[in-house]
Amino acid sequence: MKIKMPIRTGKVKAIVSNLVIVAADGTVAQNEICHIRLGEIFLKAEVIKIVGNDAYVQVFESTRGLKVDDEVIFQGHLLEVNLGPGLLTKKYDGLQNDLDKIENIFLNRGIYSEALDMNSEWDFIPLSKISETVVAGSWLGEVKEKNILHKIMVPFILEGDFRVKKIAKTGRYKLTDTIATIEAKNGSETEVTMVQRWPIIKALKGYKEKIRPYQLLETGVRIIDMMNPMAEGGTGFIPGPFGSGKTVLQHAIARQSKVDVVVVVACGERANEIVEIFTEFPLLDDPKTGGKLIDRTVIIANTSNMPVASRQASVYTGMTIAEYYRAMGLKVLVLADSTSRWAQALREMSNRMEELPGPDAYPMDLPAVISGFYARAGQVKLVNDSGGSITFIGTVSPAGGNLKEPVTEATKKAAHSFYALSQHRADSKRYPAIDAIESYSKFLDYPELVTYMQQTISQNWKTEVVKMKDRLFKGHEAMEQINILGDDNVPLDYHEKFWKSELIDFVILQQDAFDAVDSFTSLERLKYMQDKIAEICEVSFRFSNYEEVGVYFRAIINAWKQINYAPFQSEEFKGFNRQLDEILKERKQENGNVTV
Repeated sequence: MKIKMPIRTGKVKAIVSNLVIVAADGTVAQNEICHIRLGEIFLKAEVIKIVGNDAYVQVFESTRGLKVDDEVIFQGHLLEVNLGPGLLTKKYDGLQNDLDKIENIFLNRGIYSEALDMNSEWDFIPLSKISETVVAGSWLGEVKEKNILHKIMVPFILEGDFRVKKIAKTGRYKLTDTIATIEAKNGSETEVTMVQRWPIIKALKGYKEKIRPYQLLETGVRIIDMMNPMAEGGTGFIPGPFGSGKTVLQHAIARQSKVDVVVVVACGERANEIVEIFTEFPLLDDPKTGGKLIDRTVIIANTSNMPVASRQASVYTGMTIAEYYRAMGLKVLVLADSTSRWAQALREMSNRMEELPGPDAYPMDLPAVISGFYARAGQVKLVNDSGGSITFIGTVSPAGGNLKEPVTEATKKAAHSFYALSQHRADSKRYPAIDAIESYSKFLDYPELVTYMQQTISQNWKTEVVKMKDRLFKGHEAMEQINILGDDNVPLDYHEKFWKSELIDFVILQQDAFDAVDSFTSLERLKYMQDKIAEICEVSFRFSNYEEVGVYFRAIINAWKQINYAPFQSEEFKGFNRQLDEILKERKQENGNVTV
C-alpha cells in the first residue's frame, strides 16, 4: 500500500558493501524504497532497519563509487511489482526488470526496464455489471493471455465495498486504459486499469479464507505421488548436494504437475544453471496445452554474482506474482532454487548490521522468516467462492549434503513435505535420487487427502504405503547384515527381504525423466503398480541358496522395467505383464508347495 508522505531526503553516512547507513532528514518507514544518487544515475535501495535518525538501507546494485554525503531520496512506497496481462513467458530479475529488454550483456547500474509493455493491447470481456457490489479482488473482466483467462480485478489496495459505476464494453484496450470506474460508499471514485502495483514484502490477500489442502497435486513422479504425496496448495522442499538431480526433478515437476501457471525463481544459482533454465524451458513441451511450457511460466532469475539484496527480493517477487494468479482462481506452482542462497543473503546483511548471530552465523529469526514466507502458499476460497491455490516447492543446497545445517532444519519446520536427495543414490544412478526412508509427507496425516487418495487409487492406499516403507526399511537392514556377515552367513529370508526392497526401488522409486512413457505415471497406473507390488511382496518363494534369490528377482525387475516403458493397457503392456506373471509362477508357493 502507498505511504502518503512528502518527499524526504538524506545523506550517505557510512558504506559497508551493499549496506548503506543514511542520515535521514525526516521520518522514514520500514521497507521503504529510496534512491541514492551516484553521478547521473540513481541506485535503488530498501530500508531494512531504523535507529533514531539513521536508516540502514540495503542497495540492490553495486555500491562501487558511492561516497559519504551522497544524496538519498526516499520514495514514500515499498518495493512493488507491476501486475497485469503480459507476465507469462517473461524473464525478470528480482526487481522485475525485463531481462529480454536489456541490450548489454551485463545489467548496468541505475538502468531499470518496464516489467510490462504499457502500450500493448488486449481483447477485454466484461464480467461485472453496472451497480454490482465489488470488493478488492473481485473480477471485473478478463483477457486471454496465452492459454490463460487473465482476470482484471478490483485493486487489492482498496478496502471496503464498492459499486461498479462504469464498465468498458467488449473490445480492445491498452493496459493503461480505464476499463472500469468504481464508487465507494462515501462517493469517491476509483478508475481501474488492467495494471496494478503491490508491495512484494506483503502477502497479497484477495481471498476470503485459507482452507486445508484436500487433494493431491499430481506430478507423475511415482515416489512423490504414491509414497510422499504433495497436496495442491501445500509446501515442500528438496534438499540435496550438488549433482543429485534437483534441476531435472524440478523440470519434471514443472512440466507434469496439473497446474495452470508455473513460477520459477532462480535465487542466487550459478550463472550457467540459470542459462540452462533460459534455454531449456522454452523448448520443453507442455503436455497440458500441447504448446510450450514457457507459455504458462514466469521466470525470476538472480545469479549468485548479483548483489545479495536483489537475490533476497527475488523470492518475494515470485511469490507475489503467484498470489496474483491465485486470485484469478488458478492453480499455481512456485519452484524456488535455491532458498539456501536466499538465506545466505539474509546472513550477509545481518552480519553487516552486526546483529547477534544464530547457528552458523545465520540471523536468529531465520526460522520465523522462512516460516512466514512458506505460509504465503496455500489453498484459498476467493471472494466469489471459487478456489485457487499456490503450491510451493523450494530446493535447499546444504554444504556437503549436510541435512542438519540451519536452513534445512528451519525449512523442515515450515514445509509439509520433505524430499531428501541422497548422494549415494545419485552416485548409483538411481534417479530421482529421493531417499524414501529419510523423506516424508505430513499430508499422509490429513484425513481429507487420505480420503481423496482412497477414492482415486484404492481404499488400501495408505495401508500399502506404510507397508511399502516398512519393506524398504527392512530391506535396508537386511543389506547391512549381508554386508557385515557375508552372503552365506545370513538366512535366506534376509536375501528375500533385501530383493523385495530392491524390487520396490527399481520399479517404483526409479523413473526415467527423459522417456515419454515412464516420465509420467497416472494415478490409474499407480494403482496397478501398488496392487501388483503388494501381491508379489506378500508371496512366499522357495529358494535353495542365496544366488537363486538374486537371479530370480533380477528377472522380475527386468520384466517390469519393460512394462514401465510400455503405454498403459496397450497390447505391448499386456504382453510384458503376461511374461511377468509367468516368471512369478516359477517359484511361487501355494499351500506349501512350489508351483512350476
